[in-house]
Amino acid sequence: MLNITEPYLQFLPCRSSDPLLQPFWDYLLFHYMPLISSPFFPVLLAFSSYFFFSLPFSVLDLLGEKVPLFHQYKIQPNRKPTLKMMGDNFMVTFYNHIFFVLPAVIISIFIMPAPPLPRDAPTVYELFIDMLAVLLLFDTQYFIWHFMHHKHPQLYRWIHAVHHEYIAPFSWSSERLSIPELMTVGFWSNCDPILLNCHPLTTWCITVFSIWMSVEDHIGYDLPWTLNHLVPLGLLGGAPAHDMHHQRPSTNYAPFFSHWDRIFGTAAPLKKKNELKSK
Repeated sequence: MLNITEPYLQFLPCRSSDPLLQPFWDYLLFHYMPLISSPFFPVLLAFSSYFFFSLPFSVLDLLGEKVPLFHQYKIQPNRKPTLKMMGDNFMVTFYNHIFFVLPAVIISIFIMPAPPLPRDAPTVYELFIDMLAVLLLFDTQYFIWHFMHHKHPQLYRWIHAVHHEYIAPFSWSSERLSIPELMTVGFWSNCDPILLNCHPLTTWCITVFSIWMSVEDHIGYDLPWTLNHLVPLGLLGGAPAHDMHHQRPSTNYAPFFSHWDRIFGTAAPLKKKNELKSK
């Protein structure tokens, strides 16, 4: 672990290629070293991201038609999550983290201790490229895993069916996972940045951003300012694609991007609202 003192940070030179991230990284090292060097920090970051990203959409769901500005974008307006459903999903996630994620972190401390935090920050370019590479790799891994678990009845029933208890997903349901699925996703999420030699700051950004994308996939709203609308050419599936997957589970297997579903012919467009209401 780095032993950083205030005078050292005052004269720590920034790399000329990185005027933005180096001062921020220096600030984290000096003020929050005990926190960010803890092996439990990624767990805290992931869980808090899930909580704070899900909370605003749960408020929208509870208010419903009282907020027409947002309710008009509800994909399945005839299906509304209840407060009990939200609480049940949150407790499942909390239980999984306490009794499975945290013990896994404790075991990993003895098997593979975390290396010291580096002095230099990544460049903005490195951060962007590494984030994209990890997201693409994870997207490929989960597409294959997801496809297999939907095609094999036993795998689906024993492992993945838990996530499909709701035809209309909502923000808190993004982490309603069985223990085997949680461990698989967690393994990839932790190993992929190591495999691609990502900087810790990049890894944390990937954690936050991927959880945001996962929550956004499950919000049940086709909002015009979500990532799937902001990223051109339909490269991201977003909530419309994943909502369609919960309606028709043999479609839209990829978690984030759309290219694998297009290549393998499993992409499906979102049903129109009038089609849903007629059922």
